[in-house]
Amino acid sequence: MIMLRRAGDRGHANHGWLDTYHTFSFADYHDPDFMGFGVLRVLNQDRVAPGGGFPRHGHRDMEIVTYVLEGVLEHRDSLGNGSRMEHGDVQLMSAGTGVLHSEFNASANEELHFLQMWVIPSHGGTTPRYEQRRFETEDLPGALRLLVSPEGRDGSLTIGQDARLFGGVVGGFGSIRHVLPHGRSAWLHVARGELRLGELEFGPGDGAAIRGEREIALTSREEAEVVLWELPE
Repeated sequence: MIMLRRAGDRGHANHGWLDTYHTFSFADYHDPDFMGFGVLRVLNQDRVAPGGGFPRHGHRDMEIVTYVLEGVLEHRDSLGNGSRMEHGDVQLMSAGTGVLHSEFNASANEELHFLQMWVIPSHGGTTPRYEQRRFETEDLPGALRLLVSPEGRDGSLTIGQDARLFGGVVGGFGSIRHVLPHGRSAWLHVARGELRLGELEFGPGDGAAIRGEREIALTSREEAEVVLWELPE
């Protein structure tokens, strides 16, 4: 079963410095039918104006994954980490007992475009952790690259939940196939470009809940970038 979530049906807010879309209920946007998908609680697609950003604020007991699409994101936190992220960089912050951080557009001229995704951890009250790594998703034509996993397999970032995040770029007139293990569901999000999942057409910002499917086959006539969360039922 595949349930579509069109980009235009998401929650939306424009604060001038921030243009943000919420796949699931978040902040002032509340939809009882979209409170999350399994342990995936938040999937926000944010565009931040030059020089804008989120001042220092706190999180706890949440696994927070940031995936940069365009521009440069500057991160600082109370764990002593400071970094800059560009397209291909993925960050995982396990908030645990509590962490403070800030996120800003590091450019004075160009927009920052990124995804931020929150996953409910298996256990609360853990020691906060931070990881960041660069992944070249284009290096695996026809396949999705593992970015996040509970065991840190294949160089992926380690998350405190039985969840896996995959990312990939479907080239023009290309295809990607992904086998979904038995007893797993998935959430697909199209970050940019247009593609097809079977007979269904997806555009930028479109997503889908996928249950009971054995194989996910994505095709595209133009370059498209996707993320796929593989989750416990």
